[in-house]
Amino acid sequence: MNNFFKTILGFTLALLVVSCSKDDEKAVPLRDYAEQYAKDIVLIEEFLQTHYIDVIDNPGAPNDQDVTFTKIPAGGTQTPIWDSPDLVTNYTVSLHDITYKLYYLKLRGHVDRSISSPEDIAKAPCNVDRVLASYVGQYIYKTTETVDDETVESIEIKEFEKNLNPQSFLTLSSTIRGWSEIFPRFKSGTYVGNPDGTITYSDFGAGIMFVPSGLAYYGSSSGSIPGYSNLIFAFKLYEIQRVDNDGDGIFSYQEDLNNDGYVRALEEGVANIDDTDGDGTPDFLDVDDDGDFFMTKVEIKNPLTGIAYPYDQIPLCSDGKKKHLTADCH
Repeated sequence: MNNFFKTILGFTLALLVVSCSKDDEKAVPLRDYAEQYAKDIVLIEEFLQTHYIDVIDNPGAPNDQDVTFTKIPAGGTQTPIWDSPDLVTNYTVSLHDITYKLYYLKLRGHVDRSISSPEDIAKAPCNVDRVLASYVGQYIYKTTETVDDETVESIEIKEFEKNLNPQSFLTLSSTIRGWSEIFPRFKSGTYVGNPDGTITYSDFGAGIMFVPSGLAYYGSSSGSIPGYSNLIFAFKLYEIQRVDNDGDGIFSYQEDLNNDGYVRALEEGVANIDDTDGDGTPDFLDVDDDGDFFMTKVEIKNPLTGIAYPYDQIPLCSDGKKKHLTADCH
């Protein structure tokens, strides 16, 4: 009986090995990032040039800043999104040895750290914080049909996810790259509870991002989203939660030394302004920010109380830096 089971087990394992080998042979390699991006950016820009947007501006109402995209008909006089410079902007993201152009729309509550008020900047998340946000997700795709013996292409969008009443925070560092790049450019708002248990949000940041596949799920499908999809997210940023990634007693946004809204772990050999001691580990992931072998969470404690100083009250050393950022004093 034992030999019989051993034979069956061996046969089963052999089938598994053969099956896995066949699956490996069938695995499709990922497309070249640069070639895919060249197609993605053409599709996104064509969408912006051929569609217009309607925005409901009704502060305090549940549908405030809701949007619809509509294709401009032949001969239509509507203004395409592309031709609305006060609304559409972009900035670049370096990844996969590519400089991605990330377009987004500034509906309201946009934060420009060079001109925005300190109050608005203080309400903006950094790229590793947590956000409470409602959103509608769509992906862009092309269709083809034959009309009078001619092939006609059309750009379409399809909704794949909607969350209009968020109940939990999302950590930006655990979402797609497009989210962690765009949300730091908007501020959160205020809210009040109503007698019926609902919440009214006001003065929140709202925008729309157009995310190339390389800054989204790339070749992987996710739910009903096909691989290599370019995504559109219309979002409203209601609230943020600060995160202390390394548990050193200082929030990660406070370890954004150039105050640009982003902290990053960069590849070896690349200078990182958010790495005080230059050891290759940025401060938001470093338990000893100045490399003096004294842990940051110890250096920021008040010796009289044993409790950490509030960040703005951490003592300065003779060089003018906070004591946990210089090896000159402890």
